Amino acid sequence: MRHFVNLNDLPTETIMTLIEDALAYKNGSKDVKQSNRLVANLFFENSTRTHSSFQVAETNLGWHQVMIDPQTSSTQKGESLSDTLKTLGAIGVSVVVLRHKINDWYAPLIKEATPYMPQLVNAGDGNGQHPSQSLLDLVTIYEEFGKFEGLKVRIVGDLSHSRVARSNAEILQRLGATVSFAGPEDWYPADFDQFGTYTTFDDDLADLDVVMLLRVQHERIATVENADFSPITYHFEYGLTEERYNTLKDSAIVMHPAPVNRGVEIADQLVEASKSRIFQQMTNGVYARMAILNALTEEN
Repeated sequence: MRHFVNLNDLPTETIMTLIEDALAYKNGSKDVKQSNRLVANLFFENSTRTHSSFQVAETNLGWHQVMIDPQTSSTQKGESLSDTLKTLGAIGVSVVVLRHKINDWYAPLIKEATPYMPQLVNAGDGNGQHPSQSLLDLVTIYEEFGKFEGLKVRIVGDLSHSRVARSNAEILQRLGATVSFAGPEDWYPADFDQFGTYTTFDDDLADLDVVMLLRVQHERIATVENADFSPITYHFEYGLTEERYNTLKDSAIVMHPAPVNRGVEIADQLVEASKSRIFQQMTNGVYARMAILNALTEEN
């Protein structure tokens, strides 16, 4: 694991080790090995949870952060992303955590035959992958159920624009969960058929173990779609209402990668309800990212 860019590229054994390490960090059974590594967090798209979670994880591990704002970096002068990263590597930064709007931004970079390219951590690429979010979601599910095999998971919402949906659908199916999808038909990617089935939110709702809600990504959809969007209509058709929440079995959990649009994909009063694990996911995100960074340290 020279780089951490796509969770689905990793062997199942490695993924389970990362999950177990994250939970071990959380319960205090894994020693935190302090490191003096230099790390830079480059976020070319807005972020609260992922950015701050990586910062806390790095601080917990004793890593030193080189502060760079992409909006004031030399990329604004025309410098290529490759040269920016190699510059950081040349001055001693060993790991770069990076989010970018371009799908698979990392693919050409990790192929470069240069000693100056730092280790790369994908903090989100366009609507492609979000591997650290996917890992923290797996940690949360595994913490709750102790397994993936046989679980019934429904991912609901803006599927076509969500890197979380794609990352989670693929890995959950691979780990043995039965995955289904719901949401506006126009936002359902046909290639998701390989991971699960497209259905309605209410179909077999009482049998589900996990309901994973997704934010409508207005920044990625067409202007005309935004103009026609009705939060009230969307909530009634595709949101977690109180009626739907009460239909879920007692052992079911509700997840959301956040940020949450209260009253749209989930009723306001349900964000912190007893079945909700939304803020627990954020807590687990720190430990999942500690496990990722530690794995990079141990392997290199």
